Amino acid sequence: MTYTSNASITSISTPGAPAAIGAYSQAVRVGDLVFVSGQLPVDPSTGRLAGPGVADEAAQSLRNAEAILEAAGTTMDRVVKTTVLLADIGDFDAVNEIYGRFFTGAVLPARATYAVAGLPKGARVEIEMVAAA
Repeated sequence: MTYTSNASITSISTPGAPAAIGAYSQAVRVGDLVFVSGQLPVDPSTGRLAGPGVADEAAQSLRNAEAILEAAGTTMDRVVKTTVLLADIGDFDAVNEIYGRFFTGAVLPARATYAVAGLPKGARVEIEMVAAA
């Protein structure tokens, strides 16, 4: 099978979000889509987890993703899909409240939320997203 693509693939990075901690990009743009890697609640100015609460962590994860989207030339209003990972599903309501402050447009993104056994750096939340460029 042969695959041919005319879409360019571009890595996106910004100092406004934490640097990748592995072999991946902060985001990748493919054609008219931007795929933002899961964002931990790490404050890029300190390298530490936001806190003390899970709401603070959710807000930082979303600010990190927002900075990456801006570096890619798009905005939170153009997000079409998110995935929210929670270390404790009991944090759903607190995270959902913060999430709703970032997504207020007429068309809200599709979303999946999962409870996971653990997240890097002991974080309680991680958020990834896909946006239209």
